[in-house]
Amino acid sequence: MFDYLIKYPKYGPYIVKIVWKSSINPIWYLILLFVLWEQRKLGDIATFSKGNGYSKSDLGSSGDPIILYGRLYTNYETTISNVDTFVELKDKSIISQGGEVIVPASGETAEDISRASVVKNQGIIIGGDLNVIKANYLLDPTFLALTISNGEQQKELSKRAQGKSVVHLHNSDLQEVNLTFPLLNEQKEISTLFEKMDNIITLHQQEPFLCENSVNDGVELC
Repeated sequence: MFDYLIKYPKYGPYIVKIVWKSSINPIWYLILLFVLWEQRKLGDIATFSKGNGYSKSDLGSSGDPIILYGRLYTNYETTISNVDTFVELKDKSIISQGGEVIVPASGETAEDISRASVVKNQGIIIGGDLNVIKANYLLDPTFLALTISNGEQQKELSKRAQGKSVVHLHNSDLQEVNLTFPLLNEQKEISTLFEKMDNIITLHQQEPFLCENSVNDGVELC
């Protein structure tokens, strides 16, 4: 059956419906779902660009919000919602439309550079030395960021990273990454789960002594 699914994937959903209504063990059903995940190169389902300009010396107490590449090392988040660094806007700046996935273009080690974050909001300046990915309708941005930052995709990017004292990762490297992903609604469910986990971890770090009555998304923090 697995060979059949791989050879004729368009029949997969119908087979899954049959399995679900039959007496097959649910574990086998989950295995079937995994087999039905789509496999594509990232370059086939996304567009790529680069951030532009700016450094720490440009930062001020007011102005337009900006993400510098160093933030992905010093204050890493899967989804960046709040930006507290500002600059005076320059010509030819790259401004987010919301949903961009950013990946450092340079770093100290091949392992550290293989990380990604989503710029959730529009109107954020994306600084230099950041690769910018805009996924098409097949991919949820948060799922893509999680995929790049973990597992086989992270290992693949680490191997592609080049350099000795400073390691570089180019958009051409990202385009060759092999992705395996489910349907969009399933990606969003996975993304939501990890975002809730990130929020809980952040709350624990900020309030380590929250009382047992404190609750976040139905999870007690104590």
